[in-house]
Amino acid sequence: MIPTPKVDWLALSPTLALLGASGVALLAAVLVPEWMRKAVAAGTALAGFVLAALLAGVVFDRSPDSQALLSESMTRDRLAALAQVILALVGAAVVLLSWEERRRGSHAEYYALLAAAGAGMVFFVGAGNLMTLFLGLEWFSLSLYVLVAIDTERADSLEAGLKYVIVGGFGSAVLLFGSALVYGATGALGFAQIAAAGAEGDALLLAGLAMILAGLAFKVSAAPFHMWTPDVYQGAPTSLTAFMSAATKTAAMVVTLRVLVTAFPADSDLWTVALGVLAAASLAWGNLGALAQRDVKRLLAYSSISHAGFLLIAVAAASERGGEALLYYLVPYSAMSVGAFAVVAARERELTRPVTLDSLAGLGWERPFYGVALWVFMLGMAGFPLTGGLFGKLFAFSAAYDAGDAWLVLVGVAATLVSLAYYLNVVRWLYMRPGPELRAAPVAGGAPPRDPALAVAVGAALAVTVGSFVLAQPLLDLASAAAASLPF
Repeated sequence: MIPTPKVDWLALSPTLALLGASGVALLAAVLVPEWMRKAVAAGTALAGFVLAALLAGVVFDRSPDSQALLSESMTRDRLAALAQVILALVGAAVVLLSWEERRRGSHAEYYALLAAAGAGMVFFVGAGNLMTLFLGLEWFSLSLYVLVAIDTERADSLEAGLKYVIVGGFGSAVLLFGSALVYGATGALGFAQIAAAGAEGDALLLAGLAMILAGLAFKVSAAPFHMWTPDVYQGAPTSLTAFMSAATKTAAMVVTLRVLVTAFPADSDLWTVALGVLAAASLAWGNLGALAQRDVKRLLAYSSISHAGFLLIAVAAASERGGEALLYYLVPYSAMSVGAFAVVAARERELTRPVTLDSLAGLGWERPFYGVALWVFMLGMAGFPLTGGLFGKLFAFSAAYDAGDAWLVLVGVAATLVSLAYYLNVVRWLYMRPGPELRAAPVAGGAPPRDPALAVAVGAALAVTVGSFVLAQPLLDLASAAAASLPF
């Protein structure tokens, strides 16, 4: 008898739910009549994401301790489960956001790839060794490469797809080479086994660690590995940009925390400094770059780079408090990011052209719900009260201060002050417009297109943004239970 590993089907159920949804949506592309193909594929993808979120919640409830699965290639713990809940809910919101998106065919393929990307991310956050980490990374990256360029009639989409493939492939190669160096230094692939190998300080191990950090930094859009972000965010379909800004960053940040704390605890004095430098660079470059933008998607792309800096501050703390801050911050950040891009998508569909700051002029008066929503999202990203963004930054700063990184707190506060210039500028464009000019503004194609699914997505994002402030303590308790899974 050949021994086979025991399979924990409950731990794998969120991934399997999304894989099943992806397969059914892909079958709809060839088996379902064209007139109902989009509805079937979108409904299937939405059901897959909702089911994955529910199953991940069950895993969170039934996983008090960290457990190694499949010959220690996967990990079942509350950290992975909470990240999977966030990823699945982001995916569900993006399906609603993209429901009325105009596209020449490929609707079923779009939703199939979206569910496949979500499955890859859900698999990725539970990686237990370097091999499954790379497998999960490539799984969702390949899906995203195709999705970015799926609007083949748009030159911008094709250009963004090509840039993403080249830069993303390079980042994956760097991570893979770093993994090979770590294996050469320790003879181990598992995170716990790498830590137990006792090779701290070895030059080969440190070179591998640096390359793994660089590869993950490409995925989280941290400066100076951010060069692909503005162009890809601008050229990709807006619904996909929302998914990438929230889900990709969530998955990559959680895995970065897991890898560093679990596999390289003895070298924490080095990687915490490296992460601090990356955080400071991201905060500086992201905020200064955003100041010069007129295209709203590019502005939000640079905002995403700056938020990578705030999230890295929490990771650099290398403490349970830092883990709590990271997991809490990811909840309002994901909601604000998806919600902001959803409002951009609504304006984009109404005007049938890219959205600039000028295009937002008067939106707050013409579309009060979307205006208020974008106003709240901008204030939340700036860290204003009554939004979860305030506590997200405070918890990250608190973790950094406790870890002795007061300089990072000062950099973060300075970056927040700079960010007010462009976040409040968006709010200014929403409402501060001369009355006669507003009355004379034509609506492209007559009445604005009705999009109830997008409105639901914006409403849900708005509720989470404000709710994460009102219910900060329960969310922090969940984040604390998840962070306790790591060996700080």
